[in-house]
Amino acid sequence: MANEEDDPVIQEIDVYLAKSLAEKLYLFQYPVRPASMTYDDIPHLSAKIKPKQQKVELEMAIDTLNPNYCRSKGEQIALNVDGACADETSTYSSKLMDKQTFCSSQTTSNTSRYAAALYRQGELHLTPLHGILQLRPSFSYLDKADAKHREREAANEAGDSSQDEAEDDVKQITVRFSRPESEQARQRRVQSYEFLQKKHAEEAWVHLHYYGLKDSRSEHERQYLLCPGSSGVENTELVKSPSEYLLMLMPPSQEEEKDKPVAPSNVLSMAQLRTLPLADQIKILMKNVKVMPFANLMSLLGPSIDSVAVLRGIQKVAMLVQGNWVVKSDILYPKDSSSPHSGVPAEVLCRGRDFVMWKFTQSRWVVRKEVATVTKLCAEDVKDFLEHMAVVRINKGWEFILPYDGEFIKKHPDVVQRQHMLWTGIQAKLEKVYNLVKETMPKKSDAQSGPAGLVSGDQRIQVAKTKAQQNHVLLERELQRRKEQLRTPVVLPGVRIKEEPVSEEGEDDDEEEEPMDTSPSGGLHSRLANGLPPGRAVGTDSFNGHPPPGCTSTPVARELRAFVEATFQRQFVLTLSELKRLFNLHLASLPPGHTLFSGISDRMLQDTVLAAGCKQILVPFPPQTAASPDEQKVFALWESGDMSDQHRQVLLEIFSKNYRVRRNMIQSRLTQECGEDLSKQEVDKVLKDCCVSYGGMWYLKGTVQS
Repeated sequence: MANEEDDPVIQEIDVYLAKSLAEKLYLFQYPVRPASMTYDDIPHLSAKIKPKQQKVELEMAIDTLNPNYCRSKGEQIALNVDGACADETSTYSSKLMDKQTFCSSQTTSNTSRYAAALYRQGELHLTPLHGILQLRPSFSYLDKADAKHREREAANEAGDSSQDEAEDDVKQITVRFSRPESEQARQRRVQSYEFLQKKHAEEAWVHLHYYGLKDSRSEHERQYLLCPGSSGVENTELVKSPSEYLLMLMPPSQEEEKDKPVAPSNVLSMAQLRTLPLADQIKILMKNVKVMPFANLMSLLGPSIDSVAVLRGIQKVAMLVQGNWVVKSDILYPKDSSSPHSGVPAEVLCRGRDFVMWKFTQSRWVVRKEVATVTKLCAEDVKDFLEHMAVVRINKGWEFILPYDGEFIKKHPDVVQRQHMLWTGIQAKLEKVYNLVKETMPKKSDAQSGPAGLVSGDQRIQVAKTKAQQNHVLLERELQRRKEQLRTPVVLPGVRIKEEPVSEEGEDDDEEEEPMDTSPSGGLHSRLANGLPPGRAVGTDSFNGHPPPGCTSTPVARELRAFVEATFQRQFVLTLSELKRLFNLHLASLPPGHTLFSGISDRMLQDTVLAAGCKQILVPFPPQTAASPDEQKVFALWESGDMSDQHRQVLLEIFSKNYRVRRNMIQSRLTQECGEDLSKQEVDKVLKDCCVSYGGMWYLKGTVQS
């Protein structure tokens, strides 16, 4: 109340809405000039407009008698534009730059909130604006000067060549027939920036007559800015309720979308982006940027966005490569589309781009010629793939565009594991399609091993094997010396002793058990079937020179048992393939000559797992599965000593009868077996320990086949 008393209403003004010029009134914004000079003082030589685009060009005279005007410069510009000979097509007929062109551009796509106001005799008359145009100087005459210069150079070269050549050479020409344009290609062409520019250029100019501020015609037209009468019908539109009146002044933002011109596909407005659902925001950003670290994506989406939701959304549209996210191929090349260069269908393009992405998961460098040889795609398509995610280095090849993001890898191991499984499935498909063999698989050299300080597991295994081979001769001699002294067989570290295994019931006595293959692809050639033979007795047989894993009297058995127990306490569920991979990494971290280098077989590793309190889960894989035998052998820790043992056991029993399960089925089965309603946190913990989610279904870890 105090503020209202201090600021009393001193006058009330009637507001009228004039609509005579509502669809014809434009506001022109000229460049800034000194206050003493107005644009009305400058002669307007011509004016023209393109109504559909609301584009205006004004041609205004330049005062060549002004002392600030440089006459020599004006003559030089006219000479460059028109040449020495003046004709009807000359831009500057006076051989002097005596005029300037101003071209307009729209300041806003929605002018419904703007009006021109005229105050007269205590009344305010408003007329809605149809458009607001900013006028800027046009320098098209420079393009004309460049075109004249090129024409003169071409004429001179043609004259020289005609004197040198006595007769024209016969040249072979190639005739090409254009492909029939598909509906999708036509739609992309219509929406392209070049097509829109061409369409705009084709619209004809409408010439206008310019009338100055003091002209009688201008005075007559200015009267239309006044409302015909204070009690006319038009004024009844302002007799509204306060809410309706505000709605008229500030219409909903949907109208702005309705009048928005079609923008090129590569133009992205962050203001419009944030009005979309989160999934669409992530998809549009990744489609435009192609490659992005997770931290940059979070900064673009804003601090209020949940990172868990972003992680869930990014995995639907992108793949993890060197800790960074690269947009999926099917997002860039949707179904029924084709290559703009070669016409190759989208399916082939996606497969070729997946091969490039997979190569970058193996190395920082990719050679374009190798990609073209494998994928059989044209050079332009391959170059497009590489430009999406790499930069070219002279004499080296194409390097991945972003540095290795180790921070994301350490922070989100579950996401990394899931992406690894997806890449494993993609690799298997690529090997089948492109008939990849070991020679074509990437060989990581020191220059291609990623960022400094990072050593891959394969490299560490290779170094360990090399060192073990170097010490092999010395260890053999030491073995022979001790045998002579003690005359008893002794197993030394680093020495691989092969003996005939004790035959088992139902097996051939001559069958020899091979040591476990520690190469990355060894799991694909394992000779063991899924699961151990029934009735096998663990605890009395010796195998390959070692006591059975149940006996912990030897250093090898103790070391292997300790590794298995520590591994399953961390991960609960592992396939034999994944366990062998982890064991290889463990071997690479050991010093040369360690007891575990003495040749651990698949059979011994499986016996140790079962003796450590784990059980094999006979997951019913689908008949068409691409999983290798080692990937179909799933082991799980049955009892870990915590409160979730019973819940995990129920979950493992579910997966012994089902390859994949929905969450609601798991929830109901846990509630039924445990006799209590489990909280969401308890169910999430059990699922996180043993399972991964893919496509709305839950799988045991390591069993997902994409």
